[in-house]
Amino acid sequence: MKYLDEFRDGEMAQSLAREIRQTATRKWAIMEVCGGQTHSIVRNGLDQLLEGAVEMIHGPGCPVCVTPLELIDKALAIAAEPGVIFCSFGDMLRVPGSTMDLFRIKAQGGDVRIVYSPLDALHIARQNPGREVVFFGIGFETTAPANAMAVHQARLQNIVNFSMLVSHVLVPPAIEAIMNSPTCRVQAFLAAGHVCSVMGYWQYYPLAERYHVPIVITGFEPLDLLEGIRRTVHQLEAGRHEVENAYERAVCFEGNQPAQKLLSEVFEVTDRSWRGIGEIPRSGWRLSDAYRDFDAEARFSVSGIHTSESTLCRSGEVLQGNLKPNQCPGFGKECTPRHPLGATMVSSEGACAAYFNYGRFVAVDAIR
Repeated sequence: MKYLDEFRDGEMAQSLAREIRQTATRKWAIMEVCGGQTHSIVRNGLDQLLEGAVEMIHGPGCPVCVTPLELIDKALAIAAEPGVIFCSFGDMLRVPGSTMDLFRIKAQGGDVRIVYSPLDALHIARQNPGREVVFFGIGFETTAPANAMAVHQARLQNIVNFSMLVSHVLVPPAIEAIMNSPTCRVQAFLAAGHVCSVMGYWQYYPLAERYHVPIVITGFEPLDLLEGIRRTVHQLEAGRHEVENAYERAVCFEGNQPAQKLLSEVFEVTDRSWRGIGEIPRSGWRLSDAYRDFDAEARFSVSGIHTSESTLCRSGEVLQGNLKPNQCPGFGKECTPRHPLGATMVSSEGACAAYFNYGRFVAVDAIR
């Protein structure tokens, strides 16, 4: 725990928070893009520690949460097919589709398996040559290299009974969509360190310049986040809009270039629909022509499935930063982790799950 404790030091956290509060001459609205950062902020009470100086706006950086409803329904349809072994990370199994989730498919006899890597799914396909094995490939740029490697290896090894249902989304277009929204209140961004460890941070300079917003790359521990917020507030107070790297122990400017090369070979950029938000142009990846034979959506002919979002769930407003989870009328009542209305309540990175798990049941207006 030594190296973790270094980034969780209480006295240092208080010192950073004190500097932030003393520096801020007004209340600044800063969005942390990543759901992992949201959970760290809420779990450690950083937003409450900075109350009055900074409002943390929770962004759409939870890959489970933004996976569109129609893609969940496509996953359910594939998983229910006889002879299919459907593999997924565990946090996707509770995400509600139109009428059920993957756990219900499993309870009804479907062969749904939790794996910890897409390469585990590839191993299952190698062991079961007579069955179709499908991996649910979701995530931001962070998980994409491993998914790309699984498809790449399937092609090299001629494992023809393996395919992937792809729902990869990209951070920079999401930032652009947020800034272009007429309801946007965001004045600066904390960028996700794990995304930047793969992709670098060269893509953020045009965004910072175009929208005049500071973008600071940071990690996930309390001191990482407070240092990122400190740098952001100093920029805002000085009227600057620069890209800064506050996570140098893991992130460099150019990122992981071998990973980027593999990604450009296996995937190609496409328009993507984001759950609760809608379509964002060129905001995702799909399999490239060279790997299209491994596309589960085409292999199982589920591309015709279309759905409508629930009118009761306001997770789209949460994902866009327009609503705090505990401002939703259904929060903690009709919508709980046991009976979720949307993915933000069941994902390990969902903002609603963070507020529920860490006891944020008091309405936001009541604590101001």
